[in-house]
Amino acid sequence: MGLAPGAHVEGPLFPEPAEIVGIQPMPGAVKLMARGRHSGATFQRILADAQLNTLQIVPPGPPYDGDGERFALGVEARRLALAFEYDPFFSLSIARIDPLPHQLEAVYEYFLKLPRIRFLLADDPGAGKTIMAGLLLKELKIRGLVQRTLIVTPANLTFQWQREMWEKFTENFEVMRGESLRSQYGQNPWLERNQLIASVTWVSRIADARDSLLRSRWDLVIVDEAHKMWPSTSPKKQTLAYQLGQELSERTDHLLLMTATPHKGDPEHFRRFLALLDRDVYADVQSLHKAMQRHEAPFYLRRTKEALVTFPDEHGCVAPLFRKRFVRTIAFQLDEPEFEFYTALTGYVEDQFHRIEASGSTRAQVVGFSMTMLQRRMASSVYAVRRSLERMKQARQKILADPQKYRREQVERQLPDDFDELPEDEQIEQLQRAEQAVASIDPRHLREEIQQLQRLIDEARQLEAREIEPKLAKLRELLREHKVFDDPRNKLLIFTEHKETLDYLAGDGRDGRPLGKLRQWGLTVTAIHGGMPIGDRNTPGTRLYAEREFRESKQVMVATEAAGEGINLQFCWLMINYDIPWNPVRLEQRMGRIHRYGQTRDCHIFNFVAENTREGSVLRTLLNKLDEIRSPGRKRADLARTGSRSEHAARVQPPRPDRNRFCRRPARFQSTPIGNGRPPVVTSRRRGQARGNRPASAPTDASAHRFTT
Repeated sequence: MGLAPGAHVEGPLFPEPAEIVGIQPMPGAVKLMARGRHSGATFQRILADAQLNTLQIVPPGPPYDGDGERFALGVEARRLALAFEYDPFFSLSIARIDPLPHQLEAVYEYFLKLPRIRFLLADDPGAGKTIMAGLLLKELKIRGLVQRTLIVTPANLTFQWQREMWEKFTENFEVMRGESLRSQYGQNPWLERNQLIASVTWVSRIADARDSLLRSRWDLVIVDEAHKMWPSTSPKKQTLAYQLGQELSERTDHLLLMTATPHKGDPEHFRRFLALLDRDVYADVQSLHKAMQRHEAPFYLRRTKEALVTFPDEHGCVAPLFRKRFVRTIAFQLDEPEFEFYTALTGYVEDQFHRIEASGSTRAQVVGFSMTMLQRRMASSVYAVRRSLERMKQARQKILADPQKYRREQVERQLPDDFDELPEDEQIEQLQRAEQAVASIDPRHLREEIQQLQRLIDEARQLEAREIEPKLAKLRELLREHKVFDDPRNKLLIFTEHKETLDYLAGDGRDGRPLGKLRQWGLTVTAIHGGMPIGDRNTPGTRLYAEREFRESKQVMVATEAAGEGINLQFCWLMINYDIPWNPVRLEQRMGRIHRYGQTRDCHIFNFVAENTREGSVLRTLLNKLDEIRSPGRKRADLARTGSRSEHAARVQPPRPDRNRFCRRPARFQSTPIGNGRPPVVTSRRRGQARGNRPASAPTDASAHRFTT
């Protein structure tokens, strides 16, 4: 065969072409010593004659006889790996998106200029924060800075994130669930997968999920609806979600928090939230005041909808991205029978408060909570409060029948500090447990309470039988005013706090549910509530199916807070808050369902409130606080509205009336002297015009820039 030292051979006996460095004959075989041509590794083989025949002598240099097409693909792959060096906006070429100016500004002017990304993106709902997160992920992966990415989001948004990451950025993420952990007993799937999505509630409250997650490290962590990780009001006892945020912050290089409602109006609370990004920079509330004085807030960007504009048209002129939003309070008065019932209910609540305070019981928090919820349900609908009263009466009758059993079964429970952040189904479960708690298990007190509850139930039934509830009458009047009955194309979104009120308005009359008033009025109705699975668009009884119904065939959707996040309904322009949440964050999130990019009409939002109740005064305070949170001109220690870099140095301001239009020479990227904005601001699409970025009817006259919020 001509084997000799210095010859080059290849074959199945060697992992690579090798140079023979020595040959030693042996009885019936030959011992070959060779050196790998690529690796330099030394190989020693004792080969029989048959094995020698498998070797083939090859030229000492590369043969250059490979597949030319594969070679070209390899060169192209290498070129693309370096493309970001020459094209700073390369990700736009490989993503299926049409970005908007403020999205490019956030990613390329803020995120990527940080050596270590620790950032709070707090743009208004509907600004496309998911797009910005996806662009950041693509850019970091192209640069070789990120391999392992974790997205933490509310449970109802996990599927949406998974779908959008794949459809828009071809990034394959897996949703981590309980069954994933159980099916891989003895292994840690957080370590074995590089791109995962997890529910913030699940992973923070389930010990196995949290503990296994915290044994892993990540290159990039993205937290959507980051207000779920708000700290508690007491620094000494933090919420589970906030503790999770602290742990993840220590286990990742890059951290992006995203929320449209970053604060509650309390500077110290906001400071502790920002400390998730950097404990040193936001070590005390004075850091916020100093940043406000410098007009610069590290790691923070907030832009309101009124500040966002389109790409310039062929004349270099821009228009607002979002239509106007008109918010109006619909005040009504409880009539005399309803007010008498409200007064009686308030008397019962006060009696229970006094009794539990006098007893000194550790159940005070739970009982107090259930009493407070009674009044909130009364503000929602008589039907809702009547159902609660009936459940409470049944619970007390069971206790009276067997007090000893109640003592044995009673486990002292405290309401979780993050009750408002729990998923709706868990909130309902907590509430029903609270309804079973009593101020006293003394049989005499229980009998008195049962009698009180029965009187209230009877009064509630009488009120329902009248069918002239003032709040409902106000609803019908408003629907007539906006011609909902006349034109089925006038879509209507109604939010309520309670599942019972949803049934009262939209129930189908089955399985003990009433026939909803809206159905009785001849409207086509669908609904979303926390007891429904996310499902898909083709499975009835799921949230995605209800969303599709509302879009395609139903005129009205009635929803609880389950639809307050992650659902896009910009085809609807009329919304009614039949109940007002006591958390201003949720109110803002609700409005963001219809007032978002792609809306082609002005949005009209109505808040129902009973003026002659205590809840009415609470609502006034809440709406004032919401206005304070949104106002950028108030002198507050919260950088979301005063002195932040985004408000005073970076965001694109809508022009003032005397500068409502401005033109610039066509250019790829230019400085934009708008308001207090700072150059450079991305003002045109990287290649050609944006497809579908600018609504066809986007206003461009002076009135287009005068928003009402």
